[in-house]
Amino acid sequence: MAERQASVDAVSRRFLLGGAVVLSLTGAAACGRKDDKATAAPDAPSVPAGPPEGSLEWAVQGPWRSAQDKARDAFRHPMETLRFYGLQPKMAVVEFWPGGGWYAEILVPYLAKGGGTYVAALFPEGPTADPAQAVLNAAFRTRFSSDKKLYGEPQFSVFGAASGPVTAFGTADLCLFMRTLHGWMAAGIAEKAFADAFAALRPGGVLGVEQHRLAPAQDQDPVAANGYVQEAFVRQLAAEAGFVFVEASEINANLQDTKDHPFGVDTLAPTRLTAPRGQPADPTFDRARYDAIGESDRMTLKFRKPE
Repeated sequence: MAERQASVDAVSRRFLLGGAVVLSLTGAAACGRKDDKATAAPDAPSVPAGPPEGSLEWAVQGPWRSAQDKARDAFRHPMETLRFYGLQPKMAVVEFWPGGGWYAEILVPYLAKGGGTYVAALFPEGPTADPAQAVLNAAFRTRFSSDKKLYGEPQFSVFGAASGPVTAFGTADLCLFMRTLHGWMAAGIAEKAFADAFAALRPGGVLGVEQHRLAPAQDQDPVAANGYVQEAFVRQLAAEAGFVFVEASEINANLQDTKDHPFGVDTLAPTRLTAPRGQPADPTFDRARYDAIGESDRMTLKFRKPE
């Protein structure tokens, strides 16, 4: 009897010992899992995504734009201005006298990516062309024909006193006059600019005008020698061409601009004249007051061709 009890006790001890070993191993495994979780490397921080490729934000922030050009966004508000005009990626857009291409660097990639069309109506060309304007035209054509992946295939035409249509009749969705009207007044072709834009636009198409703004109480110089134009005069020119006024915006207003500068609007940035145009720069000219103003006070107007 005693021997049988001893046998039972031995079996019980082996059972209990085995259970303890199992529990010990299970606990160790569980501890190991906790430790692994605690010491696992944290997830890599997420990198904020940039604007979607092809969006207007993408075009405005584009790395192909120079730092100098981007610095002027604070005065020119390109995203807000183009949205005000109703720009869409599939539009056909004609920019009259794009100059060095400040706006084109935004518009051309945006329209190329979105399936739209960009037309640059450049300065007049030919034997009688202004040499400085001819240089700008050549540089513009080269610049925007150099990278088809970015710029696509922009179209080129000309606008001037003897020019023909800037694009096929009634095919443009948006025409842009960006700080150019005073030059056309000086050349006697302001009325032609509005007529050519009207012909280019489809019914319902938009004309966007941004122009250095003369105070209503100041007399309008017929040739706008100082670069400033009365808003009422711009509206009159548009109405005479057949346009309907839609809306005005203060996006590009600058209340610091007194509009009485010694070399007109070109006293201000970005031209920053210190002497009359065509004369050597004056190193003694005090620019502090004019640099504090920044760029000009500008009207931003939207017109529509009736449907």
